[in-house]
Amino acid sequence: MKTSKIENLKTFLDEKAVQYNQDFFIEHDPIQIPHRFSKKQDIEIAAFLSATIAWGNRKSIIKSAQDMMSRMDDSPHDFILNAQEKDLDRFDGFVHRTFNAFDLAYFIQALQRLYKKEESLEQYFLIYEDEINPKFAINRFRDAFFNADEVRTTKHVSSPLKNSSAKRINMFLRWMVRQDQQGVDFGIWKNIPSSKLSLPLDVHTGNVARKLEILERKQNDWKAVEEIDSMLRQMDAEDPIKYDFALFGLGAFEGF
Repeated sequence: MKTSKIENLKTFLDEKAVQYNQDFFIEHDPIQIPHRFSKKQDIEIAAFLSATIAWGNRKSIIKSAQDMMSRMDDSPHDFILNAQEKDLDRFDGFVHRTFNAFDLAYFIQALQRLYKKEESLEQYFLIYEDEINPKFAINRFRDAFFNADEVRTTKHVSSPLKNSSAKRINMFLRWMVRQDQQGVDFGIWKNIPSSKLSLPLDVHTGNVARKLEILERKQNDWKAVEEIDSMLRQMDAEDPIKYDFALFGLGAFEGF
């Protein structure tokens, strides 16, 4: 793409990023769930679980995420640290699309194991200096989270090594890492640079990116993520994922 066209697109997308990276975005998005907490671990647990079920209708996602929090007495970190086998019964009957009570109970036990080793989930997502994006960090997290278990639940944490776009994990990372002056993203993880984050590629962001000719690949997979990442980093090398707001806003709110 010609430099002049990139500059024109940057101007347009910068404006759209500012337009949608605002407080009002929170009330329409699953990010509202972790915004109900102030403790770091509560925020990251609420964010991780909410992001995990973030597909389908957003009102339904928010309702199911609220249900998860209430079943943990709205104290997810405390509940996870102290949960015993009998406490997992309270998840009976929970279901969000294909994520069910078994999956949620497994997630609770896996998170308990991780938090007994590290104070924060950030330690499991660290991106090494020679890595340009979260591809291998996500895989390292998956290895730690599933601990070599062969269970149905593994499908709920996507793998970029299997060419998945890993949209939900990338969205979670945006929430935790990105330093957001408007207070939408949390920026509570300080050891992962925003410059290495990848776009949470979904139907909206993918379709808009193709219309703007910053994405050629037809499938929404990891190869497409890396293609669009390279374009967005030309527009803003330090904070490329701010354009998630622009691309998503154009698609979801404007029908671009």
